[in-house]
Amino acid sequence: MFLSPTAYLWVKALHIVAVIAWMAALLYLPRLFVYHAQAEPGSETSATLKVMERRLLRGIMTPSMIAVLILGGILVANLGAAAMSGWLLVKLVCVAGIFVVHMACASWCRAFAEDRNIRSHTFFRWINEVPAVLMVVIVVMAVVKPF
Repeated sequence: MFLSPTAYLWVKALHIVAVIAWMAALLYLPRLFVYHAQAEPGSETSATLKVMERRLLRGIMTPSMIAVLILGGILVANLGAAAMSGWLLVKLVCVAGIFVVHMACASWCRAFAEDRNIRSHTFFRWINEVPAVLMVVIVVMAVVKPF
């Protein structure tokens, strides 16, 4: 353990705060896409949603993702190789899945900004569920540590 017990708790607390912000944004942005997919390109609604999506992605979602990855990396490095067990590997795979969803959302945000979205509102309704499912698995792995 290279962090003091107090420093470890501070890093862990900041990591949890960053996770909450990241997940809030990941659950909200696809919901905005649902509404945007139903809006007429060039409309006032579409223009408003573009601003909201951009601000959410750049102002909250990406900075919190960076904080999660850095702080989580510090926590994992602090655990050492002996702590690498099944629960942690499953958690990290799910985090990678959330990262992929984040990158996809960034791509869809660009598509909406350029009025070239080709996806339906139903598609985004389904995508909206993916981060929630991954979050449940991550929390169970981190808290219960079933294996």
